[in-house]
Amino acid sequence: MPTDTIHQTSFQSLLALIRYARGYRRRIVLATLSSILNKLFDVAPEILIGIAIDVVVNQQESFVADLGFGTPRSQITALGVLTFLIWAGESLFEYFHLVLWRNLAQRIQSDLRQGAYDHIQQQDMAFFESRSSGQLIAILNDDVNQLERFLDGGANEIVQTLVAVVAVGTVFFILSPFVAMLAFTPIPVIIWGAFFFLKRANPLYADVREKVGSLASRLANNIGGMATIKSFTAEAKESAHLRAVSEDYVTANRQAIAVSSAFIPVIRMAVLAGFLCTFVVGGYRALNGTLNVGAYGVLVFLTQRLLWPLTRLAQTVDLYERAMASTRRILSLIATPIEVRDTGRLTFNQPVRGAIQIQQLTFHYANTQSGVDDIDIQLDSGRTLALVGATGSGKSTLIKLLLRFYQPQRGSITIDGVDITQLPLKVLRSAIGLVSQDVFLFEGTVRENIAYGNPNADEQAIVQAAKTAEAWEFIEKLPAGLETAVGERGVKLSGGQRQRLSLARALLKDPPILVLDEATSAVDNETEAAIQRSLAKISHDRTVIVIAHRLSTIVHADQIVVMAHGRIVEQGDHRQLLEKRGAYWSQWQVQTGGL
Repeated sequence: MPTDTIHQTSFQSLLALIRYARGYRRRIVLATLSSILNKLFDVAPEILIGIAIDVVVNQQESFVADLGFGTPRSQITALGVLTFLIWAGESLFEYFHLVLWRNLAQRIQSDLRQGAYDHIQQQDMAFFESRSSGQLIAILNDDVNQLERFLDGGANEIVQTLVAVVAVGTVFFILSPFVAMLAFTPIPVIIWGAFFFLKRANPLYADVREKVGSLASRLANNIGGMATIKSFTAEAKESAHLRAVSEDYVTANRQAIAVSSAFIPVIRMAVLAGFLCTFVVGGYRALNGTLNVGAYGVLVFLTQRLLWPLTRLAQTVDLYERAMASTRRILSLIATPIEVRDTGRLTFNQPVRGAIQIQQLTFHYANTQSGVDDIDIQLDSGRTLALVGATGSGKSTLIKLLLRFYQPQRGSITIDGVDITQLPLKVLRSAIGLVSQDVFLFEGTVRENIAYGNPNADEQAIVQAAKTAEAWEFIEKLPAGLETAVGERGVKLSGGQRQRLSLARALLKDPPILVLDEATSAVDNETEAAIQRSLAKISHDRTVIVIAHRLSTIVHADQIVVMAHGRIVEQGDHRQLLEKRGAYWSQWQVQTGGL
């Protein structure tokens, strides 16, 4: 990327951040004003030192004497009182700018993280399938914290540097324009060096942020797959992989550090040149009487006050560039288009009955082009539909489209005659309870997981849902019953126990449409039988969609749809499909030992 474009990107990121924080304009103004006043009070003591020298040298003819203080003692006393007030003012506004900038940094980072997370939650499932969870976590955590560090100190540093240049420059040009011109000579070099550093550092820090995301992804994957790593005794291999990714991060940082470190010595020599100009030329002018001795003292002290802090400009710009690299990633995430828009405004005119109609539904995944083609299904309310077929035939894709996890390319789905695209997502998904094969339990108690979809449910309703899902028997035997912690992703429970809790969670939600996506494929025979008993109880007056590989679990379904390669190849009930002696009959023969 060309350096001009890179620099513009940094500047545009800053403008975008300012626009994002426009709700905090008043706090930003107050923080900036506190930084300005703190810096003005900070440079004042150097001026007072010069004035004090003027008092000692010129006494009754000093600058202070012209203000009405006749004796040198009264002049020194007045300067002492003024010094106290200036130091008190500096301390007061230092407190204000520290509190204001730090609280502002905390507030903005919290809002950015929340805004980014809320935006992520609105994305369709394709968004998550195309991105690493580690990368997303790195943006929400590490990148946001990097921006916080800049707002916490770097923003104040930039404001105070600008104030110092303006304030000290004004004093310089009042006292001696010629010396001021010499003293300010290094500033263009310093500014050029800062912009040169920005152009060089921008892609380096962008690479650093990418490496952070890769490192986070590797750590998240390895920790999540620790059981697999151990079972294959792959600890050494995964440790080597992590070391390689970590070294990539170290290398990226090393390159960025090399650029920032080279900036400091160059700036220090430029600062030295400006200081020597003031020290030598100003000294000559004081000796020949063309410059007041007190004014010479002010210039010498202010030169250091102006130029030496500029040596920290490298660190400040370094912090700024890291923050802008993070800002680009955060705001880019927030700007990611939402494919499945929550624009529905209709609602159901009466309690949801659960009649589902799918017409000419077509959807293909972007990467694999697999999906479903021209699906037509009519399911009356209170009936049970079974979807069967080989893996990849499109069964789960239909469920994802029903829940609007994806947007179809063609066709429609209606519930009780209402197109689901016209329903708010909350209304649509509140009408559907999903129990999937891959059960996800949240870290917390058994009670909290069952009541996840209905947090206001009372004890009786929770217990009844657990009993209906055939889960109450094992819950009673747990150490703390409903208050037992399930661990991360339910790791402290068996697969069958997690599946039953998932079913209880869906039942407590009491949805008019219940979807079971291969809910019994990974459980033992006893658990399967328990879930089948539960289904027999809950299927009355409720629309149920079952995806199953075991045909024995869906023989009583009112309607069975057989799918292959994204298309419907057969429809009917169990008896009708066996009589056709087609794909369903062949699969039934295999599973029952007929072939």
